[in-house]
Parts: sequence; C-alpha cells; structure tokens
Amino acid sequence: MTEDQRWLGAMREALALAASPDAPHGENPRVGCVVVDEGGSAVGRGFHRGAGTPHAEVVALHDAGDRARGATAVVTLEPCRHVGRTGPCTSALIEAGVARVVIAQPDPTEIAGGGAEVLRSAGIDVVMGVLSDEAAELNDDWTFAVTHGRPLVTWKAAVSIDGRVAGPDRGPTAITRQPARDEVMHLRSRVGAIIVGTGTVLADDPALTVRAPAQVVGLAPLRVVVGSRSLPPNSRVLDDSAPTLLTGERDPSVLLARLFERGVRHVLMEGGPTLARAFLEAEMVDRVVWYVAPVILGDGPVALPPLRRGPVGVDVTGIRTVGEDVCIQGEIRYEER
Repeated sequence: MTEDQRWLGAMREALALAASPDAPHGENPRVGCVVVDEGGSAVGRGFHRGAGTPHAEVVALHDAGDRARGATAVVTLEPCRHVGRTGPCTSALIEAGVARVVIAQPDPTEIAGGGAEVLRSAGIDVVMGVLSDEAAELNDDWTFAVTHGRPLVTWKAAVSIDGRVAGPDRGPTAITRQPARDEVMHLRSRVGAIIVGTGTVLADDPALTVRAPAQVVGLAPLRVVVGSRSLPPNSRVLDDSAPTLLTGERDPSVLLARLFERGVRHVLMEGGPTLARAFLEAEMVDRVVWYVAPVILGDGPVALPPLRRGPVGVDVTGIRTVGEDVCIQGEIRYEER
C-alpha cells in the first residue's frame, strides 16, 4: 500500500461530508475534513456549512479536541491561509499540533491558495492529490467561477422532437413530463441564480423557485430577469418567495461579472431563444442540459434562432431517459467557426 492509499478511506468520508445536504452551494466551496489519530481511527469530523460559518478543518479539530495533536487531518480542499470572515485554517491546524495534512484539491484562488506551503514551513507533512478528481468534481462550478472570474453558465432547455419550446399560440406549453420537471427542481437547488428574459416572464409567468421534491438548502436562487419591457405587478417573479434582480443589462459578460461580485458561482439560464442566442454569441454558455420530449408540435417558436457566429460544438457527456423524455448533457466548445 502506497502512502496515498492509506488515506483513501478517510478522504472518501471527507468527500461525503462535503457533499452533505446541509452543505449549501454558494459563494464558498463545499469542504469536508476528517481527523485521523496515529492508530488510524477517525476522531474528528466536520464540513463547511456556508459563508461566515467555521471552516471544515476548524469544525473537525474542535470535534477531535486534544486527540488532534500528532494526528492527520484529511481535507478535500487545500486549507486557506487568509483571514476572511473566519481565521486561516492553516493557523488552526498548526496550533492544534497535527503531524500531517492530506489534501485532495489545491485551492486555485490567489487569496487563499498556498496553504500547503505554509503548513510545510511549520514542519507539518503535507500529502497532496488524494482523490483530486473526485474533489474537483464536487466543486466544479466553484472552481470554474474563481478561475474565470464569472459564474459557470448552464443552459437548460425543454424542447419537442421538432425543436420547439412552445406551441403555435406561443403561450405556456407543458413539454416535458413530471420526472424531468423534478430534475429541473434539483438543478435549480444547486445554482446561485436563474436567468430569463422579460419575454419568458410575459409569456409563461414562471415562479423560478425551487419546489418539491428537490431538497432546498440555504438561500433560494436569485431570479434574474433581463430586458427593458415592463412586467405586470402580479408577476410571480416579483413575489417574496425568492430575491429578484430586474436588469436592462444586455451584455452577458457584464451581467455575469456583476453576479460574480454578488457571490453567484453557478447560473442556470432558462430564458427563451433571444437570451440563449445572446449568451451563445458572447461565448458565455458553458454547459447544456437539454430535455427532448416525445411530441411534435408542428408550429411555434424554436429553441434557438440562427446564430451569426456559426456552429457551436457540444461535447456530449451523457444521454439518458428521464421517464418518457430524453436528457442530453454536454460541455460547450467554441473553437468551431
């Protein structure tokens, strides 16, 4: 057994803690930590519960108490070295007297990264890269956002077999069945904002909230409505069930930069054809989640008008059935011109 393999079990437990339903998606990454004593027993466990709360390492060290001295802290993300709303985790680990820190994913941020070197300088053994792929997948949206300076954008659409998003009357059209709608609720529960255009609000009057059966964790996603047209005062997006941002900003890059400043790390774009084209033309769509329903509408608006920029590539990452509907997921690539 290699040195790294010794810590696989503890790291898997730390990843499970980080993925806990009580660990919200949001501005901060999801992090779990397990403290293992010299005999190999887990003596402390913790995970981060959201911005402003103690970090996973601090929670696990508190759980371990005096048993942390000489122990190994197994953590899914490189411990931070900066002072924010809480103190640096590197200082907590050093003061607790741990002998070793095992890390899955390095912290890509300039302000918090570099914690491993701080620990090494204090004489603590550091093992980096244990189950790094699993840790990166857990925080893929956060990692993308802090690396690119804007939220990850997922475009969700529901279309008929002939590619239409509504019927001939262009009004609200129930295209997919309940299992697919339930999946969308789960997807909404994992993002920081949902973006639509005023056209979608005027045509469908969507609530854009997270409803059962998805498990709601933390704050409801911010509802973002893009456009200059006035909305009826009784529009459901204007109620008090979730926060709403009305904006006339039509430049996707500017809008996403503002949302990033507000702490949004993952955006779900559910708008209609006009909004989808604007984001694709600006190369600001990163993923697609496309539900295709077994129905032919024959007339009505299509999911996307012609693109001036030409074809956009999609690397398909999954195709599966959801009840009677088909879900196609993929990563966008823009090199095709």
